[in-house]
Amino acid sequence: MSFANPLPSWALTLVVGAAAALAWHTYRGLGGWPTRRSVLSGLRFLTLLLLIVIVMRPVTRLTVTDTRDVVVPILVDTSRSMAIDDAGGARRIDRAREFLSNELLPGIGPHFQAEVLSFGEQVAAAEPATLAATARRSDLAGALTTVRERYRGRPVGGVIVISDGGDTSGGLDLSGAEGTVPPVFAYGVGSADADGDREVLSVTAAEAVLDSSRVDLAVSAIAHGAPGTSVELRLLENGRPREVRHVKPPADGGLIREVFQVSPAAGSATIYTAEIPKTAAELVPENNSRSVLVQPPSRPRRVLLVEGAPGFEHSFLKRALAADRSLEVDSVVRKGENEQGADTYYVQALRGRGDALTSGYPPDAQSLFGYDAVAFANVGGEQLTTAQLEATREFVARRGGGLLVLGGQSFLNRGLVGTPVEDALPVELDGRVDAAVPAGPVRGGKGIVLTDAGSEHPVTRIAGTAEESRKRWEALPPLAAAAAIGRARSGASILATTTAGGASRPLIAVQRYGEGRSMVFAGEASWRWRMMLPSSDHTYETFWRQTIRWLALGATDPVTIYPPSAAGAGDEVAVRVAVRDAAFIPLRDADVDVRVSGPDGLLQHLRASTEGRAADDAVFAARFVPVQAGLYRVSVSARTGGVDAGSASAAVLVGGADIEMSDPRMNIALLERIAAATGGRLIESGQIPALVDTLRAATPAAALAVRKDLWHNAWSFVLLVGLLAGEWLLRRRWGLR
Repeated sequence: MSFANPLPSWALTLVVGAAAALAWHTYRGLGGWPTRRSVLSGLRFLTLLLLIVIVMRPVTRLTVTDTRDVVVPILVDTSRSMAIDDAGGARRIDRAREFLSNELLPGIGPHFQAEVLSFGEQVAAAEPATLAATARRSDLAGALTTVRERYRGRPVGGVIVISDGGDTSGGLDLSGAEGTVPPVFAYGVGSADADGDREVLSVTAAEAVLDSSRVDLAVSAIAHGAPGTSVELRLLENGRPREVRHVKPPADGGLIREVFQVSPAAGSATIYTAEIPKTAAELVPENNSRSVLVQPPSRPRRVLLVEGAPGFEHSFLKRALAADRSLEVDSVVRKGENEQGADTYYVQALRGRGDALTSGYPPDAQSLFGYDAVAFANVGGEQLTTAQLEATREFVARRGGGLLVLGGQSFLNRGLVGTPVEDALPVELDGRVDAAVPAGPVRGGKGIVLTDAGSEHPVTRIAGTAEESRKRWEALPPLAAAAAIGRARSGASILATTTAGGASRPLIAVQRYGEGRSMVFAGEASWRWRMMLPSSDHTYETFWRQTIRWLALGATDPVTIYPPSAAGAGDEVAVRVAVRDAAFIPLRDADVDVRVSGPDGLLQHLRASTEGRAADDAVFAARFVPVQAGLYRVSVSARTGGVDAGSASAAVLVGGADIEMSDPRMNIALLERIAAATGGRLIESGQIPALVDTLRAATPAAALAVRKDLWHNAWSFVLLVGLLAGEWLLRRRWGLR
């Protein structure tokens, strides 16, 4: 305690002494009653002493914390999903506004600087009364990033998120969030159930391996709140009804999976739509349909077939591939040696490509990269130089081409073991897995068995259904032999096995390697499938055409348009283009023009610029905002040094699905993950006082020194009045005035 108006000690002594003398002198007439004089003088002295203390203003100093300058951003989801009417008889946005206005702001406003922000595609300041669920998307990840940047350098106690947990950004990375993002306190709005809602979850299409071939279209759907009731599933092709199925879900909320077989039109993109008819009780009718775009094969694929020696396989395989108009096949067969001991070759190639094959293989990467797929049939590592083998590996990894190695002779006498090509293959070739298996082909195969992966893969799907494909494979004539290759590499898929030497061994294996694909066929004499089956059976042709097409389809051109992510009308669409030269060396200095034609016929000219990627990459990007849903056609042309570097075209589907309205249930799990990752927690109605305490405890508040007057209170007044009243009552009692 101290005094705001202190007196020097000598002055204080003088004043107190004067007060005592004055009090004693006041009752000098009571000399005959010393006791009465002492009591009354004492009361008067205490009154004067209290007044002296009050005039000197006794105070105490307290240290308090001030959080009024600490910001607490309140993010309110205003995406369209917040308009769903499932929040206890009200829309989600109405429930959010009620919680914000009636509980949250009154509870934290007096203690912190609360700022209300709406978020959808972007973050903006908002007033509670004007909040509306109109945003097309809910970018929760972007909103948290914006808050971090918006309040950089200012004290932030925490971020309060009011949302149904929907996030359509696809980029919510919570790793390392704690410490970099303020703690998030999430308030969930909406129902965790979706009774009465039926939704098409996904529509995916396999690659169109052959022109006019049948393509599997996989549809996933779900129905809530109607156990035992069949769901009508419709398939439309370019808006025209194609097929209708009535499917009973396995359980309430159980996943429905249906596979449709379609034949896309050759030469043009085809839009397939899966839909469930809307009902009056539908919770969210916007998620009842989804569409997928099936692109046609863009151009004939160039294939190089290299045979280690003349044989039946080469003749049968060459005829099967030559009959496919979508393939351009060049072939090289090693015939033997001339008088000088040099290898001689029989070359069949289209005009302009034969000269590069006179030595048995393209002499450089640029010549090799002109192909989309390469097939080695009974080719050993000694047939090619190390540079050619290295170029082949780069052909798969960098150029994105396909590589097929077939025939038992390819795996004999170490075959391709130890060569650069070995790393690109989906299986190990050195036999370390099971040394008991002989190194050469093992006779006595007992048939071919598809694996689960093989029954669904476009290479081995040779019949209408997976079960029919299994039966047809098992019924094929036996192979002459099967090489005892090693186990599959990590990431590879075994599509089929065969029994050889008393053990089941991989027969067909595939994998992605770098940008391309590779496949191994370990059997010998598959031409038996053509010779030992009726002439009407085309299993041999179908399998090998599908194989080559699948390997070649993954190969990109020097100028390639990458498929953009799903987008709706009003969303920004990024067109990304890779530009390389004939050897697939990136051309970062290219000028890239992009032309976009929409369903309304309007043409947009865009200039693409390089993205901030690795120095060895040349990916350009141009962006546009589609004003309506539908099919957009994109054309790209590139030039470098004033010389044409290539062109490409593609179709882009806008509005194939309403991503914002998919899975309308409140995603409380996502909100909980965000809160936990940032050091916050979920909050509920009625918990605002506890939230304020939590924010205070974690807030770097300012410390303030506050001076408090001790005299300025009711007790000082009561004491003063009590002393004066006591003196007055005693005076009256003793007959004094």
